[in-house]
Order: sequence, then structure tokens, then C-alpha cells
Amino acid sequence: MEEVIVSAIVGEVLSRSITFLIKTCSKSKRTEPPPPMPSEPEESLDRLARLLLRIGAIVEDAEGRQITNQAMLQQLNTLRHELQRGHFTLDALRCHAHDERHQSPADHDPAGRVSFTLSRFNPAKRICVCSSRGDEMDLRRVVASLEASVQGAAEFILLSGRYPPRLARQPYSMYLLVDNCMFGRQMEMERVIGFLLRGADDPGAEHLGVLPVVGCASVGKSTLVEHACIDERARNHFSKIVLLGGGDLVILDKDMEALADGAGVIKHENDSGESGGGRVLIIVDPDKDISDDFWRRFCSAVKNRFAHGSKIIVTSRSDKIVKFGTTLPLRLQFLTREAYWYFFKARAFGSVDVAMENPKLASIAMEMATEMNGCFMCTTIFGGMLRSRLDLGTWSMTLATYREFKQRNRIAFKQRDNFNCHPNLVDPWTLSSPILLPTVNKVSPGYFVVVNHYQTAPGIGDRAAPMVSVQDVIFGSARPQGKFAALAWRSHIPPYHNYVFSCEQRMPSVSTVSRKKIIPKVPM
Repeated sequence: MEEVIVSAIVGEVLSRSITFLIKTCSKSKRTEPPPPMPSEPEESLDRLARLLLRIGAIVEDAEGRQITNQAMLQQLNTLRHELQRGHFTLDALRCHAHDERHQSPADHDPAGRVSFTLSRFNPAKRICVCSSRGDEMDLRRVVASLEASVQGAAEFILLSGRYPPRLARQPYSMYLLVDNCMFGRQMEMERVIGFLLRGADDPGAEHLGVLPVVGCASVGKSTLVEHACIDERARNHFSKIVLLGGGDLVILDKDMEALADGAGVIKHENDSGESGGGRVLIIVDPDKDISDDFWRRFCSAVKNRFAHGSKIIVTSRSDKIVKFGTTLPLRLQFLTREAYWYFFKARAFGSVDVAMENPKLASIAMEMATEMNGCFMCTTIFGGMLRSRLDLGTWSMTLATYREFKQRNRIAFKQRDNFNCHPNLVDPWTLSSPILLPTVNKVSPGYFVVVNHYQTAPGIGDRAAPMVSVQDVIFGSARPQGKFAALAWRSHIPPYHNYVFSCEQRMPSVSTVSRKKIIPKVPM
């Protein structure tokens, strides 16, 4: 009897203990806060990152194929633009999110919100996440546009896969890709090739085709034409490719017979007499305006001396050459803001996702890209030398130095040059000489100016290229004196020019000072 009573008591105690434990655990689970759910902007950012991976794979595969169809090239160009805009938006968002996390409470908006607007002045601070649904429309719009592009790319992927791959595959390193490939001109390149090959077997086509290529200085006219000249399709189509510069045009103006006597520089000549059918491609690169009378006599001489289907490409900064064309002109524009950031980031950081790994550095880099405003010269000079200096101090100091460089040159030339655009859009390298060189570390007395700049050809340039680089002068690793030549950069793509600055070290003749800062006066 006693055993039965003890067993009942033990069972009751165990039952109540188990019930108590179950209730306690259930209560603790109810009181624990649920795991944080990602906010809608964060989800949009994740979707944006995944979409960029997908569309990047599509663009990379298509760029590695010999696509000739103009409609497909237009679609590829649209996909490329969406890719660049998406990367720009993602990087700017990450930079701002980092800035917001490290911002002091006094710097926050008193309303407790920040805008999500694309500012026109500072991309590193222009895109922000906000609690308002209306302020997230820009991010949603970018994501929706990318999703529509990916969904509509199925037919493009199918058709592009039918084109053969290019013989020269793109390098794995993004540094090498940007250094050794023409960036962002595939559509323009195929248009030039299409013009060159058009009408070869059509007796009704014009005897002589003329394509005007118009664009600002340093926009890439010579680079584009040079790439067309080395394309195997063009080389197999023409018996000879000739470049006529300003000096050659002066000689031809006096005697058109010089056209048959080897005027100009022969860029390519087929060994086989049958290859090219006697057709000639002539590249005209004038250093001044061409008169209507000269052009009429020049075209007549070309028609009389060379076979049907010969072509002329004429390049200029002026729209006056448009009237010489037998087809619509090709107008080259500078890269868009998004495309330039894509180029600058690849030039400076390669394949590293700097906005993810070091958002503060990415923020400074975006500000620097904005200051450079699409200038290839600035990207090659500063992006190349900052590639190996990824510390915040060096980048911040270089950004401040470049801003001062732009400001001082604007002050020096404000009475000499008439700017037709906003001063912030003026490229200092295009100003009339002398140009004040920026210096990060003051290691020499006085200051340095660029009095002239020129290009050297590949063969001569390798021997004549100066030992001192502009980067050495800017960072103070070289201490030149008097007059000297400095290598700005050496192009790794055709036409492989060396860009050289003729520089001088000068001492301030007049010191105009606020109270602390001495600004050398440049003679007008």
C-alpha cells in the first residue's frame, strides 16, 4: 500500500514539474523578439545585386562574340547601359548607407528621414534610403528596369549564341580588360565596319563612300578609327589603308598627283595583289578646316586613281565636315556618368567590389570621378597611380589636390578662355598652356606648369618617351628642375601613342595671398 502511495506522489510531482517546464519554455519563446526582417529597401538592394550578376553574364558573353546585326548591337548597348546604371546605383547606395551609419546625430535630418533623390552634383551622396514609400521610387525604378531587361533578353541570348566567339578572348583581370580594350565603343565600331564593307559587290553603290566622324578633343576618334583599321574584316576588304595628316593635305593641295606617289602613312597593305580588289581606305585627319574646293578636287583624284568601292573616313572636332559625307555622320560622345564610374572603378580597383569592402574609399572615389567629369586623361593619370595606394589618406589628399588644381587653373584662365558650359565641367587638360600641375607632396621649391603636350608614335615613342612620369611629379617621387618632359601615360591599345607633357619648374614671381595661402600668378 505504501509503495502505491509513494508511486502516485512521485508521478504527480513529475507531471507537475514537466507541465511547469513546458509553460516556462512557451512563455520565454513568446517574450523573445522575433528575428529582424530585412527592410524593403534592403530587399531591393539584394535583388539589384542578383540582377546585376545575371545581366553582367549576358553582356560579357555577348561582348565576346562577333555580333554584326545593328538591332542586336542596339539591344546590347541598352543592356550595357542598364548594367552600368545598376552598378552606379548600388555603389552609391552602399556608400551613403555607410556614411549614414557613421554620421553624428547632429547631422541627421530633424524630420528623421533622408531623401532618396539623384542629386546632379555629388553621386557619392545622392542616393539614400528613406522610410517613405515615395522616396524609394528611384531604387524601385532601377530594379524594375533591370528585371524587365533580363526577362526580355531570352531571345537576345538565343540569337547572340549563334554568332562565333572572338578570337581574342577578354582577359580575366579587370585591370587588363580596361587597359588593353577599347571601352564602350562596340556599337560605334560595328557601324564603322559596316560602312567599310557596304556596297562592295553592288554596282549601283556609290563609287566613293565618305564617313564623317565628329567629336570633341580626346573623345576617342583616332582610337576608334585605328581599331577599325586593324580589324581583319577591313584589312581583307581593302588592298591598302592610308592615313593622311595635316601636312599631307597641304602637299596634296598643291599637287594631287602626290596621292599616287605614296603620300601619307601606309597603315596596312596586302601582299597579294588580288586581295582587296584594288580598293583603298583613306583616313583623313586634318589639323584645320577643309575647304570645299580642296575636297572636291581630292575626291575626284581618289575616284580616278582607285577602284570602285574605295572609302574615306574623315575625322574632326568641327561639324563642317558633315557636308562631305555620303552617309550620316558618326558623332562620338563622352561616356555617361554611370558608364564613366564603371570605367573609373575598374581602372582604379579592378574586379574588387570596393563599395562592399571599403564603402568610405568608394565614396571618395565617386567624388573624384565626378570631379574628373568623364576625362580619360585624368582617369589614366590618377586612377592608374592610385591603384596601388588604397589608403583613405592618400585618396582624400589626392581629391583635395585635384579640386585645387581645377580651381587654380580656372582662376588663371578666366580672362583668357570663354567657357560655354558650367565651370565645373571644364577639363583643365584642355585649357591653353600653361597649366598648373597639381602636387600632393611639396618636395621642390616653386611650382610646375605644362607648357605643351603632344603624342609620339609607337616606334619612335618607345625610344623617345621620357623617364619621368607625370605621376612622379604629382606625388613628389621625382624632383625635376628647369624644363623637362614628363610621360602622362602610354596607351596599351591602338594606336599605342605615348602622351607627353612639356613641363617647366617656375618660381612665383608675384604672390597674391589671402593671408595664409600663396597662389603663384601665371603670366597671361
